[in-house]
Formats: sequence, structure tokens, C-alpha cells
Amino acid sequence: MESLSLPTLNPLLASGSNVHRKQSSRMITSVTSSLNFPVGSKSISTVRRFRAGVVRMQAVDEDIDLKQMRDMAAAKKRWDGLLREGRVKLLTPREAGYAIQLSNKPLLDVRPSSERNKAWVKGSTWVPIFENEDNLDAGTLSKKVTSFAMGGWWSGAPTLSFNKLFLPKVEEKFPKEAELIVACQKGLRSLAACELLYNAGYQNIFWVQGGLESAEDEDLVTEGSQPLKLAGIGGFSEFLGWTDQQRAQAAKEGWGYRLVFTARLLGVVLAADALFVGAQQLGHYIQELRGH
Repeated sequence: MESLSLPTLNPLLASGSNVHRKQSSRMITSVTSSLNFPVGSKSISTVRRFRAGVVRMQAVDEDIDLKQMRDMAAAKKRWDGLLREGRVKLLTPREAGYAIQLSNKPLLDVRPSSERNKAWVKGSTWVPIFENEDNLDAGTLSKKVTSFAMGGWWSGAPTLSFNKLFLPKVEEKFPKEAELIVACQKGLRSLAACELLYNAGYQNIFWVQGGLESAEDEDLVTEGSQPLKLAGIGGFSEFLGWTDQQRAQAAKEGWGYRLVFTARLLGVVLAADALFVGAQQLGHYIQELRGH
């Protein structure tokens, strides 16, 4: 059995420093193009070495991106093979619900805590394959800042890292002959989990196509504060109700649901207007102080 080489499922998942290096390269390039170095053989040599270093940094960034693309393509090929050859069986969310209720098959939820805590399938077993990074070391903080700046403030996507205890914890809970239904929010991370489990000796694995997000209300018995479809959203887009999942939910819930987010949007507009007016008044006040 081939070993699993986990791809980077999210550019910010395990390589936030890659984004940082790209930004640094662009900044260095713009700085070098604007600097006026004194003319001289030593200065020219220094500039050439500096620019050569920038070119090497950019080449490394391109190599990293290319490697990630190749890793993802290779993983997709392996996962397609697992499904095509029947080593991992495919279930729709509705079929998974029938299997859980009628055959008492266990559901292994591999989502991170940020999604699991919002909604889960009743009776499911939770072992995340990726977990939220909660450390406060410099590396983790750098990833979090980069993730936030690159769109995390809007989408609410958390900074995740691979859970090294995933396989040991699953093996503690389920024997190798167990029939396991594996699910995540959208269906991608659960495929990576299925491959890990298959390579570890589990032969009766079922993958929920499309993830728990694609389940209808009647497909699965759920618990939690939110519907399963909304467990994977977050950030400012969730606050304003501007996600596809919330639009679909609004179509079911009616005007009462829409009014909540309309009120929030109006509040944001009023707050922004108040900040703008306050900034103007502060500017006038500072000018008056300088005039005196």
C-alpha cells in the first residue's frame, strides 16, 4: 500500500510562510527598483547580488507553488483510484443516514473543532484530521495574521494543522474490521482521511460524497446550535449573511431570517458612517490645535 503524502489542502493550511515570502519578494523588488545607489563598481556589484537573491527567492516561491499543485493533482488521482476500484465506497448523505439508522454503522467526523462545535450528526465519533492552531508562538501568529489578511476576515477560514494523533485515536476507538462512514464538511478532507485509514489497514470505509454540507435536513439526525450546512462558514460574510449557504437557508426561513441580516448590514453602514464623521471632526480638531 502506498504511503500518504498529504497535499496542502489550503494555501494557508501549512504554508502561511509561503504567502509571506511572496509578499516579501514583491516588496524587495519594488524597493530595489526605487533606490538610487551611488555609481561605483562595489555598489553595482552589491545591487547585482541583491537582485540575484530576489530572483532566487521568486524562483523558490514558484517551485513551492508548482510542488503544491503537483501534490494536489497526485492526491486527487489516488483518491479517484480508491473510489473507482471500490477500496473506498461512496455514499450520499441520505444513504449515510440510512446506514447509520438501519445498520448502526458508525460515522467518523473528521472536521476541525470550529465546524464540529456548531453542528454534528447525533451519535457520531469525532476525530479531526486537521485541527485549529491555537498556539501563540511566533510561527503560528504569523500564519494567523497572513490568513486573516488574505481573506480570513471575510470567510472566517481558520488556520489548521495536521493532527498527528488522528490515526492512533481512530485505532483506539475502532478495530480494523469496522465499517466506518467518514465525513467532513465539504468532502475533501474526509477523502484524505479515507486514504490514511485504508493504508493503515481499514478495509470497510465509506466516504460521504459532498460532505455533511450537502445533506438535507431530513437526511441525518443532527445536534448543535446551527444547521449542518452552516457549520463551515464564518467571518464577516457570515455576520452579514452573504454566503451561498445562508442565501439557501433564507429561501427556506422567509423574511424573518432576511431581516436579521438586513438589520446587521444597516448597523455596519451606520457604524462606518459614524467613524467617517468622527475621523473628519478629529482631523479638523487637530488642524485647529496646530493653528494655535
